[in-house]
Amino acid sequence: MKKAIVIGSSSGIGRALAKVLASEGYAVGLTGRRLELMEALRSELPTQSYVRQMDLLRPEESRLGLRELIREMGVVDLIVINSGVGHSDPDWAQEGEIIGVNVMGFAAVANQAMEHFVERGSGHIVGITSISALRGLAAAYSSSKAFAATYLEALRLKADKLNADICVTDVKPGYVETPMTSGRDDMFWVASADTAARQIYAAIRKKRRHVYVTRRWRLVAWLMKSLPYPVLARLSRSGR
Repeated sequence: MKKAIVIGSSSGIGRALAKVLASEGYAVGLTGRRLELMEALRSELPTQSYVRQMDLLRPEESRLGLRELIREMGVVDLIVINSGVGHSDPDWAQEGEIIGVNVMGFAAVANQAMEHFVERGSGHIVGITSISALRGLAAAYSSSKAFAATYLEALRLKADKLNADICVTDVKPGYVETPMTSGRDDMFWVASADTAARQIYAAIRKKRRHVYVTRRWRLVAWLMKSLPYPVLARLSRSGR
């Protein structure tokens, strides 16, 4: 039986992906801050599951927790890093939380996952970044997701340099119905968490390096990267 860990599995994309993985026969390790939600999810899964409370605002504790969870599960084939924080019009304290989780926390567990797979000789790391990583539309959030995307690329290059059988997948979602996006009225092409999870699992099976979720966001990504700054500034002022 294959085994996977989903970091940030208490709600949203992580929860939906854990359910998809279990339906495909994976034993699943569930991590996140909200223990009661993970225990509830655990009761719904058809395969063996493990639960570990983890807060990426405490990166060293998160690294230790991930190591302990891997030891408990034995052999882990796949580690998905889904944890992320975002706020609308954040103040400085909220920007600090975004950077703490999406940069320091993300790097801490991604690095630990890489260490495990290098030692094992194979594995698959999946990081959930964002279409927002492509331009600076939201200072802390966009920058933190750009960091995560670049960090994943560096891990991929490291695996290539070591000639290791380690796949690294960068998932860039557009708008997905999650607690983090609840209440927003500026979204379009909104996917359910279940739809996003199924497309992410398809990318995992194919060992894709990059994937946009849903697929139509590839066109948006191309447009975002090619927009001249004055056009981007006008869009930003319009609130889009």
